[in-house]
Amino acid sequence: MNKHIRRREFLSACAGLAGTVMFPGSRAVAAGNSGGLRIQRLAWAGIRLQLPQATLFIDPLINPDEWGAALKDPLIPVDDAIGDTYVLITHTHGDHFDAKAAAAALSKGGVLVHPAGTNPLPIPQGARVRPSAPWEPQLLGDFTATAVPASDGYGDPQSSWVVSAGDRRIFHGGDTLWHGHWWRIGRQFGPFDAAFLPVNGARFGWRQPVSGQPGVLTPEQAVAAATILGARRLVPIHYGVSGIPEYEEVHDPVGRLREAADRKSIEVQSLEPGEWLDWK
Repeated sequence: MNKHIRRREFLSACAGLAGTVMFPGSRAVAAGNSGGLRIQRLAWAGIRLQLPQATLFIDPLINPDEWGAALKDPLIPVDDAIGDTYVLITHTHGDHFDAKAAAAALSKGGVLVHPAGTNPLPIPQGARVRPSAPWEPQLLGDFTATAVPASDGYGDPQSSWVVSAGDRRIFHGGDTLWHGHWWRIGRQFGPFDAAFLPVNGARFGWRQPVSGQPGVLTPEQAVAAATILGARRLVPIHYGVSGIPEYEEVHDPVGRLREAADRKSIEVQSLEPGEWLDWK
């Protein structure tokens, strides 16, 4: 058992170095990539990571039937990927694995990457599929992506993602709730240039008996997670649904997030769907 743990820790530590070249006195620079990383927020929990010759999506959503009128976010097209294309999903719930979005993003081919133990169907035609075990780095062209533990409100398999590219490292939380893995993730991969974290603290009423407990990070928990991860900025995702009795967000999630972040000196950069992250 100790040998297995040491091996896993060695492989997960490699994720921070895989695909990078280190120079004395400098930050890690992605091997084979001379351009910077741009990140666009998509609808709901989705983001696009853009390099000059490669595109990586996490949890893209374009299907209007998933939330209907309850989600006011504009649905950002994803059929315009540049270069080698990858789609990562955190889990297979329809608002995170949107088969239509995956098919559109991978219409010219590419790779669908999913946490081991999940089974995203249908697979986009012509796409390759790659399961990813926790802590095992995946070399995806100019990107390095590692699935790390997350906890779903219903106990379904889920991962968060650590992605490195273009001299940047980011964290995408999916729709995780609070768990005990933050410290290990922060030690092994932090600090992060940006952490994209769910913030709506939603309580679910679809399963009985109702717990009354948040099944997603609350704004205050998102700030705590960003602090432990060593995130230089926190970008809120996974909020903005209203009018569904069985799904109740906290009131004013971004306002509460800013209040909690001010107490911890965490920078919050709120993005509208379609807007690009300003690294400055």
